[in-house]
Parts: sequence; C-alpha cells; structure tokens
Amino acid sequence: MTKNTIFKEVIWKKPHYYEILHNIFKKVRKLQMKKKFLAVLLAGAMVLGVTACGSNKDSSKSTTEAVKKEETTTITLAAAASLEKCYTEKLIPMFEKENKGIKVEGSYDSSGKLQSQIENGMAADVFMSAATEQMNNLVKGKYISKGDVVELLENKVVLIAPKKGDAKVSSFKDITKADTIALGDPKSVPAGQYAQEIFTNLKNWNDVKKKASFGTNVTEVLNWVAKGSASCGVVYATDAASNKDVKVLAEAPADALKTPVIYPVAALKKSKNKDAADKFVKFLQSEKALKVFRSYGFTINK
Repeated sequence: MTKNTIFKEVIWKKPHYYEILHNIFKKVRKLQMKKKFLAVLLAGAMVLGVTACGSNKDSSKSTTEAVKKEETTTITLAAAASLEKCYTEKLIPMFEKENKGIKVEGSYDSSGKLQSQIENGMAADVFMSAATEQMNNLVKGKYISKGDVVELLENKVVLIAPKKGDAKVSSFKDITKADTIALGDPKSVPAGQYAQEIFTNLKNWNDVKKKASFGTNVTEVLNWVAKGSASCGVVYATDAASNKDVKVLAEAPADALKTPVIYPVAALKKSKNKDAADKFVKFLQSEKALKVFRSYGFTINK
C-alpha cells in the first residue's frame, strides 16, 4: 500500500483528521512566510547599514574639509609693554573680528628685551617698539626691511607720584628730593633711556642714580609708584593715564628731552605668515585703529 493510499484511508476513516492536518499546513505556510519576511528585513537592514556607513564617511569627509577651511593663521606681535592695554582691550579684538582667519598673540615687554629675543630666534611676525633705536638695530641686523618700517606713534615722558599723599618733588629738576625713584633700566628699557637723557641734560643724573630702582619694563615702574613702593617715577603719559593710583607731576622739559618718543612698527622679513603680518600692520594705520591709539593718549606721528 502506497503512502497516498494510506493517507486517503486515514482521512476516510477519521474525517476530523483532515481539519487537524489542514491547520498544521496553514501554520507551516505562515512560518515559511515569516522566515521570508525576516530574511527580507535582514537584507534591508544590511543595505541601510552599508549606506549609513558610506554616508558617515562622506559626512566625516565634509566635516574635515570644513575644518580645514576654518583653520586660522596665528601671528605673534612683539610689542613694547606700554602698548599692552590698547592692544589687548581694543585693537586685537577689532582686527580678529574683521579678519576671521587670523589670530594675534601678543608678547609685551621692554623694547630692548624683545629685540634681543628676536635676534635669538623668537618667532615674531610683527615688532613695535617704544623707540627707534631697537627697530633700527633689527634693520641693521637684516631682520626687518627699512622700507617696511612705519613710525606710527608719538608719546610723552612724564614724572609721576602715588595719588595718595603729598609728593616731595614737583619737577624733573628737583627729583632728588624724593626718597626713592623708579626708572626703567636704560640698558633695555626705552623709558629708562629717555629718563637718562633728561637727567643728563639737567646735570643731575649721578644723584638720581643713587636713589633709583631700575625696572625691567615701564609697566613695572608704573606699578611700583602706584603701590607706593617708590616716591616717584618716570613713565610715558599713556601709562600714567591708564592707572588711577598715580598722578602726573610734570612733563619732560623740551630742552632736556631732544629725542622724540617715536613708536615704529614693522613686519619681520622671515615671518612665516608675512601676508597676515602685513595685513595687521596696514590695519594699525587705518583711521579706526589710530582713533583707538588716540583714546589711550598716544599722538599720531606725522
């Protein structure tokens, strides 16, 4: 007897078996359909995964390219200490706002010290000193082209004392009445060199030296007087105007200070960011930048 004959015999003798078997076959078909559906879903998920991976790679590539486009050029400004406030508070933020791809980092100290650092390998892009001597030395050393130098600003030299208390002195001529005198070191600080010239012409330099404490830059001299560590001191008019704890006693006599207090600026020859450095120097000569310098007490050199 064949399998089909047996199957028919069972169905004929037990009709309700047919319904049972029919239900079983229906469930089997459903399971097979579910398996096919799951297989389709799995295949779809794999395709989506590959697509997403490719998309992420494209997105990552686009982000990298965008970052490259937004990379900034950083230039280093080596400037006299007396310029620090006007640069950090106004000029650098103004320049960076107008030139999104350029960042300016400042290094502020005595002009002589900055000159020495540049000669010893400091990677400065722009130099601005508080005297022509340091700039001229860098021109002679071929660090800066003479034609690139702009004698931009002029300042005044003043005698100051602590705001509180009565000063024993009133002028450069009677400064030796003070107990202690704060000056910039003439070896490296232009303000100290100007002070030496003044007192030498007034013929009291030797007496002044005996009572003097020499600072490494003009900001240090200003702070000594402001804190009362010195009875008086010699700084620039712009420095005196920036500190509410000092008062100006006198301006340097014209016949005693014959060297004008000029602030030259220039980009360095070997700057790795020469275009950005030149752009910054040009910005400093703009009317909006000159207006800022004036607001800090500088005079524009013409």
